Amino acid sequence: MDSVSQLFLQAVKAALQQEKVSWTQEMQPQDWIEVFRLADTHHVLPMVYEAVYDCPAAQKIDKSLFTPFKKRTLQAVMLQAMKTSEFLRLYQHIRNAGVTPILVKGILVRELYPNPDCRMSGDEDLLIPPEQFPLCHQAMLAYGMVLSEPDMDIHAAYEVPYGKRNSPIYIELHKSLFPPESEAYGELNRLFARVQDTAIKVPVQGVPILSMNHTDHLLYLLCHSFKHFLHSGFGIRQVCDIVLYANAYGSQIDWPCMLEQCKTIHAERFAAALFRIGSRYLTFDPVKACYPQQWQDIQVDELPMLEDLLDSGVYGSSNRSRLHSSTITLNAVSAQKKGRKSGNHILKTVFPSAKALSGRYRYLEKKPFLLPVAWADRILHYRKETAKSRDNNVAESIRIGNQRIELMKLYGVIARD
Repeated sequence: MDSVSQLFLQAVKAALQQEKVSWTQEMQPQDWIEVFRLADTHHVLPMVYEAVYDCPAAQKIDKSLFTPFKKRTLQAVMLQAMKTSEFLRLYQHIRNAGVTPILVKGILVRELYPNPDCRMSGDEDLLIPPEQFPLCHQAMLAYGMVLSEPDMDIHAAYEVPYGKRNSPIYIELHKSLFPPESEAYGELNRLFARVQDTAIKVPVQGVPILSMNHTDHLLYLLCHSFKHFLHSGFGIRQVCDIVLYANAYGSQIDWPCMLEQCKTIHAERFAAALFRIGSRYLTFDPVKACYPQQWQDIQVDELPMLEDLLDSGVYGSSNRSRLHSSTITLNAVSAQKKGRKSGNHILKTVFPSAKALSGRYRYLEKKPFLLPVAWADRILHYRKETAKSRDNNVAESIRIGNQRIELMKLYGVIARD
């Protein structure tokens, strides 16, 4: 792990403790820029800026260097406060309409941060019983929300996104937490089949919010990270969410049950690595979280996972080559679930099935015979992307995909050949 990554982790940890870093060493302007660049890639710039801007080392540098990052931090914090206020009004409106939406992640984890508005969040995710969708959809429209994808089949989709004119609020309305059609992780939905029956209320700024019980919610935070791990990766922000949630509600979490659930999806070593990262580099407190010995006894090297997620950025979006590598990793996971060897699956990466492409090419749902047309369009689109971008390379995508398959084997997600 390089020096910039170490500084970045120190800043994130300080932010979680509502402290300032104690850096005294002389740092070059490029060092500061790289720390802020990494914070931006992981969508934690406001947290990192607040932790570092007036430390002793910062007094030795021209403060004009900090000006653009200060401006972006202030804008992000104000925008997040606006989103939160708007969401709470929308949530009460939906509840008054007779809908029982369970909020996942989002504001429920932001409230655990020392400064919630410094924890950036692009959207809020609501889970509703599928039969409540028509009622909820009408309530959303009545509030002024509009479909973000007007042409989508909202009744067939497992997730429907909404925005609002002249407002930063963005909502993803879920009928299930994961796409049921996904061969790689659609089965994760079975772990949350009864969350409506065991939901609890959590007060947020005086508003009672329906949430999954704490065991289910922490399991979901792990599964959400796991899903993105199977794609192209996830960043430090999701680990922070998991750490803070476990510290806050550890005494109410059924750790043995959660371990058994993780084992059924081959994610126990993955999860143990995240808790070890939290303990060694962030603020996870095994005693405070009531983290049991059976979890601590899981033998795992967390460093490869840490290096992967630092390189990943938020949701694996650090570069396009990495994003495109997800086709390789998802095919490998799907192959194992079907009893085949993982391999590289390069051909399947270039020519996916109609089912795999139906999310992007809606016409394949009713006209799968048009799959060759979708293949041609996909290849053409990809060639245009690579021509315009320096960080989008086929060979690099294949290299990253194969490297991440080995990482999945290391953590037991994929069996070794």
